Parts: sequence; C-alpha cells; structure tokens
Amino acid sequence: MASPAATGTVGGAPAGGAAQGGGGLAGLMSGRSTFGGNKRRRTTSTGQAMSEAQEGKIKLAFFVAIVGVVLTVLGVGTEFWVELAPMKTFYNNQTCLTAHYGLWKGCTKTLWVADIDPERESCGPAELPGESNCTFFKFFTTGGNAVMFQKTTRKNLNVASAMLALFSLFLMVMGAICITMSLSKEVLFFLKPASVCFILSGVLVLLSLLVFHQSVLAFLASDHTVPLHYEFSWSVSCLGCAGAILIVGGILFLLLALPYSPWERCLPRRESGSS
Repeated sequence: MASPAATGTVGGAPAGGAAQGGGGLAGLMSGRSTFGGNKRRRTTSTGQAMSEAQEGKIKLAFFVAIVGVVLTVLGVGTEFWVELAPMKTFYNNQTCLTAHYGLWKGCTKTLWVADIDPERESCGPAELPGESNCTFFKFFTTGGNAVMFQKTTRKNLNVASAMLALFSLFLMVMGAICITMSLSKEVLFFLKPASVCFILSGVLVLLSLLVFHQSVLAFLASDHTVPLHYEFSWSVSCLGCAGAILIVGGILFLLLALPYSPWERCLPRRESGSS
C-alpha cells in the first residue's frame, strides 16, 4: 500500500522541486541583469534611487567643482595678487624696483630698465628677470604691519581676506566629502549640503577678493611720498574664475538634487496625437 505522502513524490523528489528550481533560476537571472545591466539602480533607505545617468551627471558637476577648487588653491598659495611699481626714473636710469604680494608674503624685485618696454612709464612687470627678495608677512605671528615703498599695510584687512579664503577652502573640502559619500552610497540626499558648501565657498572667495582690494586701497592711501602704479595680477584672475565656477558647480548639484527635472517643468514635451 502506498502512503499518502508518496503520491506527491516521484523517485523520492518533491513535486514542487521544479517550481522552486524555476524560481531560483529566475531570481538568479534577475540578479544577473541587475548587476550587469545598463540600468543599475539601488534602492536607498529614503526610497530614492540613483541611476547611471544621474551618477554621470553628478560626476560631471563634481569635475566642474574640482576645477574651481584647483584654481582657488593656486590663487591662495601664490603671491601674485597685486603688483606695485614706481616710475622707471624714480631711482636711477639703470635699475628700478617693483613689488608684488599676496595673502602670505611679499616680494621686491630689482629690474633692469633696459628690459622694460620703452612705452611703459612704470617699472615692471614682475615677470621680468631680476633679483628678487621675498619675506613672509608678520600678520599671523607678531601682528606687525609690512612696509613697502614707505607705505604701511592694514593688517586687519589682510588677515580678514586670508581668513575668508581659508574658510572657503574648508567648505570646499566639506562639499567634496558630501559628493564622495553620495557617489559611494548612491544617496541623493548628500547633494543638497554639497551644493550649499560649494555656493558659499564661491561667495567667500569673491568676498576675499573684495576685502583684499580694500586693503590695497588703504595701503596706497597710507603715504603719498612715493607715487605707485598698481595692477592686479594672475592670482586674482584665478580666484575670480574659481569663485564663479564654484557657484555654478553648487547650482548644478542643487538642480540634480531636485526630485523633478526643471527642464521638463519649464519645457514640457508635447504629445503628438494620431489623427
């Protein structure tokens, strides 16, 4: 006599084995398509998911922000913010003295008048070959002002400009950490604080330039014995471009963090109906 349990088995194997095997194969195929397909998505704890298209856009915006960070570091670390030059004939007919400084140190350079453009009235530019002497400012150590061409710097404005630049670099680092976490964890939430960090860092860079400009004007107004011609150099250009690029990068991150596409809201697609 066959037991009731024996009717559901064939050769000792359960009848549902084929169905379970088919389900396992389907699950394996779906998992393989998830890891190897072009539309890889990972569901996050917030219910949002990041596709490969969004990840590519985030990486592109991050590259734009990195360009701004590199330009900021280049501008802050160099001393070619402003160039100061008296008239070529102020000292003698053979040599003249020029100076250039940034946030941390200033340099004086002796140039040959024969190397200067004859149509140029003042000494310079500082890129010409000559004997250079650079010293670090004592704003951050002893608190003393610097004296160049009988003019005295305003340490409060110089220190404020330097602190704004350093704080902007700190915000850039925080924004980069947020973007790295967003890409590694595939969470769109970190894009919002990253956008705030990069926008604020760009604004602080531009504010640092404005404060430095006021410090240069105060430096020139401290003494009128030696007339000086001043012009901003390439370090300021780097910082100006960096501030604009950082603000643009922060706006791009903010647009990517929105739950909807602003282009589709502003320019909705027209569905062509069949007549």
